[in-house]
Amino acid sequence: MTRDSSGTRPRPTGSLSTSLDAALGATWPALETRRLGPLTLRRGGGGGSRVSAATQDADGLPGGDILDAAEATMRSWTQAPTWRVRAGQADFDATLAARGHAIVDPTLFYAAPAAALADPPPPRLAAFDIWPPLAIQHDIWREAGIGPARIAVMHRASGPRTALFGRAADHPAATGFLAAHDGIAMLHALEVRPAQRRHGLARHLVAHAAAWALRHDCATLAVAVTEANAPARALYAGLGMAEAGGYHYRKGPLDA
Repeated sequence: MTRDSSGTRPRPTGSLSTSLDAALGATWPALETRRLGPLTLRRGGGGGSRVSAATQDADGLPGGDILDAAEATMRSWTQAPTWRVRAGQADFDATLAARGHAIVDPTLFYAAPAAALADPPPPRLAAFDIWPPLAIQHDIWREAGIGPARIAVMHRASGPRTALFGRAADHPAATGFLAAHDGIAMLHALEVRPAQRRHGLARHLVAHAAAWALRHDCATLAVAVTEANAPARALYAGLGMAEAGGYHYRKGPLDA
């Protein structure tokens, strides 16, 4: 374990990507998890791929019988068979490709020291953290396609958590979800209303998120963003956040 110079809780040594992957699962949790051989299956309850994707979490490739059983279980949950494949799992990836599962949404982690992101702080009354979220925050998420199933994911997070709220020109303009796990604060579902974009509000919310992270003993602030989301990647890179590994999904049909 190593301690950050800011004095926050030590972050686990070893692969940062591995620590971020653990934080992703803890801060955006599935409705149910189930072990099957080397696999972890997740029932998402309609909360999207992050909470519905199975992963290989133990040594040894799953055989065809285990994969068949895993796919049957996911279909019984009314989920298309979905897998999250991490770096270093080339054999697992090839096995899924051979079963006809296509790559979907390659995703990158971005991370940076929270102390660096918190300075300079946002302007007064530009950013807040509130839990539980206000009705207007639900409205902003709904406008962006984030509905009740994903809101339910936020409420399942068991560690420290909050909802970010941003204002621009004295109007509600942005929201996001932030949760902590083992020295890492993970930012999810950051949304800025289209009319208020390109005015620095997302940067203000990231700075506020970083300050919250420090108050909750997190040395690192991180986010997962799809490779295709060029504006978000430019935002995080522009703030000094660096790529720190990632993953992609493979998905099969809902019907067997």
